[in-house]
Amino acid sequence: MVRLDPARWPEILASQSAARGIPDLSGWIDAGRPLVARRAACGDGAGLVPLGLPLPPSLGKQRLAFAVVPDAILSDAPPPSLADALQRAPASWQPTIAAILALAPETRCFGSLAWEYLTGLPYLSATSDLDLIWPVADAAGAARLASLAQIDAATPMRLDGEFVTATGLAIPWREWASDAPELLAKARDGNCLIARAAVFT
Repeated sequence: MVRLDPARWPEILASQSAARGIPDLSGWIDAGRPLVARRAACGDGAGLVPLGLPLPPSLGKQRLAFAVVPDAILSDAPPPSLADALQRAPASWQPTIAAILALAPETRCFGSLAWEYLTGLPYLSATSDLDLIWPVADAAGAARLASLAQIDAATPMRLDGEFVTATGLAIPWREWASDAPELLAKARDGNCLIARAAVFT
């Protein structure tokens, strides 16, 4: 999650044509709201940092892409912890979140719950998923997440998410829970298939 210099925001906002008709965005940074790091795209200029901004349904639910100079960034941080964001979760989600935190207190979240917590704006809907991230150092740490399948079976929402290895590979937990010898892995430069045995080597 990336926070920008408010003084640089007007010029950054002006560079994104899709954002020009959304007046509510002018105070986005002044309100302390972040953008999020994203993968680089072909149209991003050299030396620029690619960022994204998923808008809430009230602002059209668009996904805006920005590319900013590094010195426009004031700070960056991981996605919020699930323990912090649970205050914005619906009451029906609370038992599921409590079970996840009992299993893995270090769980972080992204998606609608994270954005609602970070911005105070209404992102969650009746069809929202609970999107989660776990830092995992080794296969034993990943195996600990096997109990997610039992939690998922009793949830009112879909559990989505991935664990992230020390080398930066993100493996969807449902992939890891399968018997597949090859798994989908997300990396900074794209997605790939990786042998299960190679995930932590």
